Amino acid sequence: MLRIDRRSLLMTGTLGLGAYAVPGFAQTPNVADATGFTHGIASGEPASDSMLLWTRYVPADGKPVHVAVEMADTPDFARIVGGGVAITGPWRDWTTKITVPGLRPGHVYFYRFVAPDGTRSPVGRTKTLPEANQTRSFRAAIFSCANMPFGYFNAYAHAAARDDIDLAIHLGDYLYEYKLGGYPPLKDQVRTTEPANELIHLADYRLRYASYRSDPDLLALHARVPMIAQCDDHETANDSWEGGAENHQADEGDWTLRKIAGLQAYREWMPISDEPWKTYEIGGLATLFRTETRDLARTKQPDIAPLFRTADPGAALKAFRDGPWTDPAATMMGTQQQDWLFHALRRSVKAGQKWQIVGFGTIMGNTVMPADALGWLDPGAGERAKNYVLAGIQAAKVGLPFNYDSWGGYPAERARFLKTSQAAGANLVVISGDSHNAWAYDLGQDGKPAGVEFAGQSVTSNGYESAVKTDPKVVATALVAANRELKWCDTSRRGYMAMTITPERVTNDWLFVDSVKTRSPRAVVGHTATVARGRDVMA
Repeated sequence: MLRIDRRSLLMTGTLGLGAYAVPGFAQTPNVADATGFTHGIASGEPASDSMLLWTRYVPADGKPVHVAVEMADTPDFARIVGGGVAITGPWRDWTTKITVPGLRPGHVYFYRFVAPDGTRSPVGRTKTLPEANQTRSFRAAIFSCANMPFGYFNAYAHAAARDDIDLAIHLGDYLYEYKLGGYPPLKDQVRTTEPANELIHLADYRLRYASYRSDPDLLALHARVPMIAQCDDHETANDSWEGGAENHQADEGDWTLRKIAGLQAYREWMPISDEPWKTYEIGGLATLFRTETRDLARTKQPDIAPLFRTADPGAALKAFRDGPWTDPAATMMGTQQQDWLFHALRRSVKAGQKWQIVGFGTIMGNTVMPADALGWLDPGAGERAKNYVLAGIQAAKVGLPFNYDSWGGYPAERARFLKTSQAAGANLVVISGDSHNAWAYDLGQDGKPAGVEFAGQSVTSNGYESAVKTDPKVVATALVAANRELKWCDTSRRGYMAMTITPERVTNDWLFVDSVKTRSPRAVVGHTATVARGRDVMA
C-alpha cells in the first residue's frame, strides 16, 4: 500500500492539511522515494490508426524530464514501429501521456516508456480499433463503481486474464472520495487506501489515484487492453452537479476549486484525452459515444424529501410530477453536448454503422419502487433506509421514480434524447453504471421501442444487499413486475459486463465474481441478454 511522507510535498505539489492525518505521514516510505516508473503503464483513446499511452515517471533529482515511448509488433521489441516523447514534471504529478499516430487498424501492439537514463517501464499490450469490414465481432469489458475499501478488484483481475477482450470501458466512479470509515464504515472495510482524509485538494485526489493504481489487478487490466473512461460523481464528490455536490459542505471550501482539483487529477492519472465527450468508430460495426453528465452542465437534482413534510404529501408529489419534474431546462448534458450527440447519432446512422452505443454514468431506464419493498429491509437497516423506501413507494403511486440522481430526475431531456434516436433510425444501445446493481431495460418513448439499456453492477461497491435480507430472486421478480421497461435485474452481486458486438446483434453478459472480500480471479456469467438489429427490444 502506498504511503506519503514529507518528500511528497515536493513530488506531488502542496498537500491539503488533511493529508497530515494519514497514518505514518512523514515516517513511512512513499512511491516518490523509489523514483522511476512508479505506477505501470496504460493505454486509451483508441482509434484505428493511433493510441494514447500513459505512464508516471519521477526522476531522482526532481527536475522536469523527457520521457519517450516505443511501440512494437512483438513483446521483444525487435522492430520499433512508432513512438514519441514528452516533457513531464510536478505540474502534472509526473504523469505522461503521448498519442502515437501511424498505427495499423485492428492490430495488437506492445509498448514501453524509456527514461533519459535508459531505464524502461513495464511492457504494455494494446489494440487499435478495426476499420470497416475488418472484423465481424468486437468485445468490450464494461466497469463502474470501484470503491477500494469495500474489497478486492476481482472483476478487473478476471477481465485482464481473458484473451478475448478488445477494449475496456469505464463508466465512472473509478475511485471514491470519502475518508476512511465514511463509505464503507470501518466495520465493513476490507482494505485501506490513502489518504485517510476525504479528498478536497488537488494533492488529496492525486494521492488517492496513486493508492488505487498500486492495486495489482487494476495495473494488470491497464497493461492488457486500452480503456475508454468517463467520469461519474465520485471522481469529484457524491451526487455532483455543476454547482455543488451532496458530499460537499460549506466548511470544505469553494466547490468550483474542489471540482477543478478532482478533474485535473483525473486528467493527469487516466489514459484519456482532454475532450469532454467523443466518438469512437468500431470498424463498420458501431459508433461508441463517450459522454459527460456530471460536472460541466448538469443542473441540480430534484429532491422530493421536503414534499413529505407538507400537510398533504400526495398532493405535493402530484404537483411536483406535473411541474418541476418535467422542467425542460433541467439537464444532465447541457445544450452544447446535446447538440453534439444528436448530430453525431445521425451521422453514425447515415455512415452505415450498424449500432449506436452510448455510455452514460447513470441509469436511463424508468424504475419505480415496488409497493412491497418495505418488507425487504433488514430490521436493523435504520431509519434512513426505511424513509428512503417509504418515499419511493409513495412516489410510485403517482408514477414517479425513486432515484433522481439518474435520468429519473431529468425526464424531459431523456425524452429529447430518445426521440432524436428514434428519428435518426438508430439501433440504440445504452450502457450505464452508478447503481451498483445489474439491470436490463427495453427503453421506450411515445409508446414505441427506442433501444435497450445494459446497466452494469459495481466492481466492489455494495448494492441492495447491504440493507435488504430478502432473497434477491424475490426482489428481482417484484422490481420487474413493477417496471414496464425493466426486463431483468440482480441486486446482490458484484462484477462487470462483457458486451459483444456483431453486425446482426449485440449480446451482453453480466459476470459475477464469487466475492470481493478475498482476492480471487474467478467469475461466472449470471445472465445474458441479446438485441437483434432493427428490433430495439431484447430477445
